[in-house]
Amino acid sequence: MKYKVVLTEQTDADLRSIYEYIAFTLLEPGIAVKQLERIEKAIQSLDEMPDRFRAFENEPWHSRGLHQMVVDNFVVFYIPKLEDKAVTVIRVMYGGR
Repeated sequence: MKYKVVLTEQTDADLRSIYEYIAFTLLEPGIAVKQLERIEKAIQSLDEMPDRFRAFENEPWHSRGLHQMVVDNFVVFYIPKLEDKAVTVIRVMYGGR
């Protein structure tokens, strides 16, 4: 069963920032493109079984249904709405140390 994957404006800004940092600060535009492709492919995979990734156990995130998916050194935060057949991706953040 397919779910509609929706990106927030913040998610778009996060993806743009990731690209710009890798391409212009690290001077690796080719790597920036490939990294974004991997993140976007992972995000689109949420159209099937979006609840397969870890949900937060602590409040207030648990009651809001917040999940996280790790893609390389980045963490995608999203909320699946199973009853609406939709997934809202709210943030993509660097998770490396």
